[in-house]
Amino acid sequence: MVRRFLERIAAPVRGLHQAAYLLAALTLASQALALLRDRTFAHAFGAGQVLDLYYAAFRVPDLVFALVSSLVSAYVLIPRITGMDRESTRRLLSESATFLFGVGGLICVVLAVFMPQFLAALYPSLMASPYQAEFVLLARILLVQPILLGLSGILGSVTQVHRRFVLFALSPVLYNAGIIFGAAFLYPLWGLSGIGIGVVIGALAYLFVNLPVVIGAGVMPNFKMPRFALMMPVMRDSIPRSLALGMGSITALVLTALASRVGTGSVSVFTFASNLEAVPLSLIGASYAVAAFPALSEASGSERREEFTSILSSSARHIILWSLVSLGLIVILRAHLVRVILGTGAFDWNATRLTAALLAVLTVGLVAQGLVLLFSRALYAVRQSWRPLAYQIAGGVLTVILALSFLAMPNDGLPVSLAAFLKVADVSGTAVLLVALAATLGQIFLAILSLVALRDVSPGLARSFIRPLIDGSLAAIAGGAAAYATLALEGGIAPLTTLAAVFTQGLAAGVVGLIFSALALYVVENEEFRIVTGALARLIRVPATRSEALLPSAEEPTQP
Repeated sequence: MVRRFLERIAAPVRGLHQAAYLLAALTLASQALALLRDRTFAHAFGAGQVLDLYYAAFRVPDLVFALVSSLVSAYVLIPRITGMDRESTRRLLSESATFLFGVGGLICVVLAVFMPQFLAALYPSLMASPYQAEFVLLARILLVQPILLGLSGILGSVTQVHRRFVLFALSPVLYNAGIIFGAAFLYPLWGLSGIGIGVVIGALAYLFVNLPVVIGAGVMPNFKMPRFALMMPVMRDSIPRSLALGMGSITALVLTALASRVGTGSVSVFTFASNLEAVPLSLIGASYAVAAFPALSEASGSERREEFTSILSSSARHIILWSLVSLGLIVILRAHLVRVILGTGAFDWNATRLTAALLAVLTVGLVAQGLVLLFSRALYAVRQSWRPLAYQIAGGVLTVILALSFLAMPNDGLPVSLAAFLKVADVSGTAVLLVALAATLGQIFLAILSLVALRDVSPGLARSFIRPLIDGSLAAIAGGAAAYATLALEGGIAPLTTLAAVFTQGLAAGVVGLIFSALALYVVENEEFRIVTGALARLIRVPATRSEALLPSAEEPTQP
């Protein structure tokens, strides 16, 4: 039985929809641990200064990872090692790992030395807190993470090319488990630095889970001096990707810095809401983007452009449809979600309400974020690496300008109107809603730019989105209305004074909303809904041996 279980984990998955929903199922486990992590933080610290420090410190290694580790990321390596012989693959992985370790390690050492000055420039109010020393130490510990995650990306490219999506999806599960371990067991011993050590433990687990596939494929890298002739083509395509990620991280860093100036706890509630919104984004947008990328890379040649467009269109239509359905339910159930997941311990009612309002604002951009994840991979697959960079710069600049402009508005204008619309006008710190609004508008703008860029690569792509937009909107309205009506009917049954009552009411409303969304899609005979039901049926009948890999659905081409 154990052997059969391990064989299922290691088995390749070739069907686009089967892979996407398998990834979504495993991502759900990772996100469940991530939410447990956030609940632990909320219970222990609330939306206060200590948690602001932790989340602010995390932005520094995120920036390092984007600028350095992504120089040899899976996005660039996958198209190259697809179809490459074993020895050439091992050589490329070895020199890429050595380059990453040398260059990234040097940058992290320099940044660690000047960390106090760097944090003081970004977060002057946080550096003035009594936790200044712990803040600096935590940021230095977290600098180990981008190196480990960068190496994980190199090894993970092999895992994805071999379509071992189960192992690939287990990586973030183990990563979050390490953070929870740090928060639950190491924080009481060593304070904030204990959580940082837990992050490093999780990053190590993230790295090691890819080893079985890499070793089995015979391409385990070793440290070898990088050669200019081999690394230059990788660097040429990687630099735009690295800078694009860096621009996204810089934008997030600036928004976090602006949130830290709104008031104590603003960084915490903004990050909590972002993490909650990341759950449907990971389940829908990221799952389809990851599953589609190897197939898009294989079909990126000009002679297979029709197949490329078919894969891209199919993935995007599913992202649009299910993101809209999620939007309808999340907006209605936002308060219940936040209360169940975060409403405990030091996390008070005002923090709950503000986080719920932020979640609603950020979720409006869910469709756009999912499409950006997919479209950027499509552009990398056809080697148009500079376009995502240009669009990230444009989107980042617009986001920051909007955030600064919104925050400079008189309090009796947009700030008050937005807070009143979301029913948090009596809560302090609502200016952080403007930061979230700027982030959402920036993502929508970025998605539109990316779609325009794909006109030459995939003619007629935008027209294929009309039907899922209409069907998804109808399903979202039907599901949201049903969930709202259910909440109204349940309102007088039991007081919402316990976690069980809130959970039960929200669960019942969510189930009813999903049923009505499904009925709406069935009535309009939505194609994506039909494909999903068929793909899930095939996924449930997953074979027991590697020789019986899942077959692709009839709507997608068989991959070699």
